[in-house]
Amino acid sequence: MGKEILNIHCPQCGAPANFDIVHQVYECGYCGGTVKVEAALEEKKDYRNAQQKKMKKSAEAFSLESASCSGCGATIVFEENEALSKCAFCGRSLVRKEYLYEAGLPESVIPFRLAKAEAQQRLEEWCDRNRRKKEAQHLRGMIPELKGFYLPYEMVRGPVHCRVSCGRTAKVYGFDGFVNDEFVNGSKQLDNLLLDAMEPFDLDGLEAFDFAYVAGQHVKITDISNAEAERRMTEEISENYRPQLEKMWGTKAIKVDTEGKSAVRLPVLLPVYYISSGDIRAAVNGQTGKVSVRAEKKTYYVTLPWWLKAMVTLLSAVGATFSAMALSGMDRGESLGIAGMLGIFYLIVYLCMLGDFANNRGEIGSYRKIFTSGERTFRRDGGKLVLREEILERKVARPVFLRELDGRVQPVVYLFKSPKRMMGIALLSFTVIFLPAIVALFLNGFDFARLSLGGSAVWFCITVPVVPIYFVVFGIARLYDTPWIYTLAEDGGKKRYRKKTEITWKKAASGLSAFLLLLVKPPFCLAAWFGIASFCVMCYLTAFGF
Repeated sequence: MGKEILNIHCPQCGAPANFDIVHQVYECGYCGGTVKVEAALEEKKDYRNAQQKKMKKSAEAFSLESASCSGCGATIVFEENEALSKCAFCGRSLVRKEYLYEAGLPESVIPFRLAKAEAQQRLEEWCDRNRRKKEAQHLRGMIPELKGFYLPYEMVRGPVHCRVSCGRTAKVYGFDGFVNDEFVNGSKQLDNLLLDAMEPFDLDGLEAFDFAYVAGQHVKITDISNAEAERRMTEEISENYRPQLEKMWGTKAIKVDTEGKSAVRLPVLLPVYYISSGDIRAAVNGQTGKVSVRAEKKTYYVTLPWWLKAMVTLLSAVGATFSAMALSGMDRGESLGIAGMLGIFYLIVYLCMLGDFANNRGEIGSYRKIFTSGERTFRRDGGKLVLREEILERKVARPVFLRELDGRVQPVVYLFKSPKRMMGIALLSFTVIFLPAIVALFLNGFDFARLSLGGSAVWFCITVPVVPIYFVVFGIARLYDTPWIYTLAEDGGKKRYRKKTEITWKKAASGLSAFLLLLVKPPFCLAAWFGIASFCVMCYLTAFGF
């Protein structure tokens, strides 16, 4: 059956239909028929109802028992003659009773492809390659205790709607995506990072569940609520998209919210060999043989608080200002005084830049490293376990941003921070700060020897604190508010979109008349002429000295 379990079929010809993110429908590539999202969800409900009936009949043919843990609450289904007394997840006692079929059991399964001895061998090989690690030394003696479980997961495939925002701006951008068979763990006792590290699985091995698969293995019942399963699903999807979005935004300070109600969610059982004792935890993928081991000790990290970053940056800026003035020939005492006075303005600037008060307070945290056996996995070939030639990879569909341009909704790509845009901000900041000096060089024929920066001292006192605040704080925020927009062509190419603007002689004349009116209309005329005159005097003094 394989991937057919999750395929959406065309109602006209029965062929699998692929999802069109732009138009938000499933479209058949064979006859062109379409399937709405709502119809796709109903199709899978019918499949699940039919499969539940088959499973109920299958359960009647087997003598099964269940055991509930008195400690962590885990519930396991196993064969009646199995000697099972301790919980494999926490080590506490199990309460056995006759198994009564529950309709909530997953209808699909990826069967075990590795026997217990082969899984033990994979773990032994990992211990041999990592013999210097304490985890390997401790695990080696526990390998005989490795147990196989069918663990409960939800397999998710379908359209999702996401919203992404950056901490620098309040603007939110929505995009549509498609989840390709993401697995969400349904066990509250197990380490999600450990289980996630032994993925992915080969979906070609997906089958409809039958209780015959339970022979020699154990089935763990899911113990999380539907709300928790949905939360885990949206969180995992958001994290899968995060690397692409961080690259697009040029920062890690983004927030991603996901809504996946239109996606098909099917409960499945996945084969895992698991071992746990205290801080020692290891898992072996029961289909591919990939090993994951959790570090026994926590790894600690330290993040600097925002105020310390601001102070370090402030001292660097004040030192650079003092050095620049001293090297230009200014007296050291005078240079130090001016640099100190500008320090308060620099402080305001860098507090605005780095003061992410909510998310950057500084902390000492910890996490546990997860070790794996690498990307190489195994498959069955004629009954033998052999290395798989290809690498199994998770496929994350690229996000599709839609925007109405010139009266038509089109897929677009945004460009926020880029070297060219950042260089433009830096160049504009430099030009504004040194504008009198630039004009002065034109006046004195680019005679740098006669240039006197002291003539622009007042200008520098105003622009040095103001320009960084405006261009660094508001300028960067503007990058996220007004990104460059590229439209996508059918052949995959992209073209920069520029909004059509009509500049007529009438508009130009209107703008010029408004400026001239400002120069002659009180009370603005006095301030305008005084500013122009002051700027001209500064340029002259800078060009020819006092």
